[in-house]
Amino acid sequence: MALIKKKKKAETPPLSTASLPDIVFMLLFFFMVTTTMREVTLLVKLKKPQATEIQKLERKDLTTYIYVGAPKNAELGSEPRIQLADQLASVGDVQQWVILQRESINEAERTKFTVSIKADVDAKMGLISDIKQELRKAQSLKLSYSANPAASAEELYKAY
Repeated sequence: MALIKKKKKAETPPLSTASLPDIVFMLLFFFMVTTTMREVTLLVKLKKPQATEIQKLERKDLTTYIYVGAPKNAELGSEPRIQLADQLASVGDVQQWVILQRESINEAERTKFTVSIKADVDAKMGLISDIKQELRKAQSLKLSYSANPAASAEELYKAY
């Protein structure tokens, strides 16, 4: 009489984890190379306004930022202040600082130099106008304002 053997279930071989450390270190190295660290420590409170018509900057390396907002340190008061790089400054310092920033760029690309104002929602427009006057004196005429995208014009209207 013939014996009928039952087929055993084919077991899948265990997953090899020998190359896992290589993959992890390769990803770690990739993110270390491609990630940029924050260059400026904000000394002012910054809640950007919302806008419906937003365009991204083409070359962020040719852009310098001016931050405007109330100081985070309560001892400095609650009136909006100007931050240039990592220090608080006055309106009179803007012109010289922008000239220095523009001169640090390659001469062929200076025509693409842009100043971006990142102002708090509660910043006074008079202070922004004073900054714009200083930028005109420094012959820095390419200006952009930073804003967060609003879903629609109706949402923007409701926010204010």
